[in-house]
Amino acid sequence: MIHTSHKEPIPSRAMHLFLKHEFELSDNAIDLGIKQSQLESAPLPVILLSFGLITLEQFQTLLDWIEKNHKYEPYN
Repeated sequence: MIHTSHKEPIPSRAMHLFLKHEFELSDNAIDLGIKQSQLESAPLPVILLSFGLITLEQFQTLLDWIEKNHKYEPYN
């Protein structure tokens, strides 16, 4: 389990769609990642990687996407 001292933001709808379409993650897998991210106060990409839902290569792709799009904002 990973714990940080601050609460993680819920990912944006754009990130949700990116995960679904780019990595073919199901809504259930994404929701599990989000819930665990909130529970552990850990970044969603780290949770997805640690649960084996994405590969290391996908992890890097996701980090690049976040940096480029700044889409780690509240889900709406």
